Amino acid sequence: MSALKNGGIIAAENRYFQRVLSSLRNRNYRIYWIGQSVSLIGTWMQSTAQGWLILQLTNSSFYLGLVSALGTLPVLFFSLFGGAIADRVPKRKLLLFTQTSLAIPALILGVLVLTNRVEIWHVMLLAFFLGLMNAIDAPTRQSFIIELVGKDLLMNAIGLNSISFNIARILGPVVAGILIAVVGLPYCFIINGLSFFATITALLLMRIPDVARASKGEEIWKSVKDGLRFVRTRLDIFSLLAIVASSSIFAFSYTTLMPIFARDVLNSGATGLGGLMSAVGVGALLGAFNVAALSTGGRGARVAFVANLTLSLSLALFSFSRWYWLSTFFLAGVGFSMITQNSTVNNLIQTNTPDHMRGRVMGLYNITFMGLAPLGNLLAGTIAQFLGAPFAVLIGAILNAFLVILLFRLRPEMKNLS
Repeated sequence: MSALKNGGIIAAENRYFQRVLSSLRNRNYRIYWIGQSVSLIGTWMQSTAQGWLILQLTNSSFYLGLVSALGTLPVLFFSLFGGAIADRVPKRKLLLFTQTSLAIPALILGVLVLTNRVEIWHVMLLAFFLGLMNAIDAPTRQSFIIELVGKDLLMNAIGLNSISFNIARILGPVVAGILIAVVGLPYCFIINGLSFFATITALLLMRIPDVARASKGEEIWKSVKDGLRFVRTRLDIFSLLAIVASSSIFAFSYTTLMPIFARDVLNSGATGLGGLMSAVGVGALLGAFNVAALSTGGRGARVAFVANLTLSLSLALFSFSRWYWLSTFFLAGVGFSMITQNSTVNNLIQTNTPDHMRGRVMGLYNITFMGLAPLGNLLAGTIAQFLGAPFAVLIGAILNAFLVILLFRLRPEMKNLS
């Protein structure tokens, strides 16, 4: 009887992992996923190291918010144009350009730090350039996935992307914290610059037709206007974008203040900063496995709504904690709920958008997800400067929960999406 029971458990586990890994049977997606996984570790190393560098250069939470804003502000103004370009140009070729361009600022910053010539304006300028490239790269990458795996496997592929993203979120900050303590900051930036070539190699190895969905002859302004008109007439998609916008402005800005929590609130130093960032990654990784195997059964919008409220609650509890390990527990909850919300919304938007319009709609998604973050980062940094980082996080959590509850009551259209 025991053997039968154990056999049933093993069979169930095998079925679960088969569901989780199903998109990796696609060769093109598999090599792309591996390349992205390597590159993302470097990206999280740089994110952690950059916050510590800014704190060393300025000792200011305001500058933490400002540099973060400069890195995402271009997404606010140019992501829709980036999405329009993604609809007009073969996405694989466009990604080869953007990934190469993203490697350059990381290598430059590494050299500046290594030679002791870095100043805060260097960090600000390079962050802005990264933002410009991400305004094109992000909607292109997101709308590229469905071309690799199709609509039926999109939710699974989004989950797998989140798994690699959050493994990197765990490993990157830990490696960065160790490198900062042992050999210094510059190697975090240099390794990140080199890591982009993993994705570039994967793109070169793909066997895929280079297809542009939208007409190149159409004026870029008209393409942008058509994208805006589409979302304006689709209140269900507009409502989902509004959920992401609320989280971006009021909830996700906590990451900007992590160096303050590590140094001044929890007294854990650079190594502790890596642990806090990794705790978010652990929770998000668990959420990503859940998403990869998830079937929402036509309840996708409700899943996103519950995840948003859980995100707000986790942030509020984190703001009150003064114990390091308790804080990591609440941050794991933040990561789990954040990835569940964003992956569900991403899937709902892409599967309900026509092929020729997907790049532009994902451009708008990135405006709400990344482009509006400067507002939240500046707001959180300013509040933290005067009232402290914990109070800034608490205010954001309360506002996010209030706005999403109000939105869900006033905009019932999205509840029918599946």
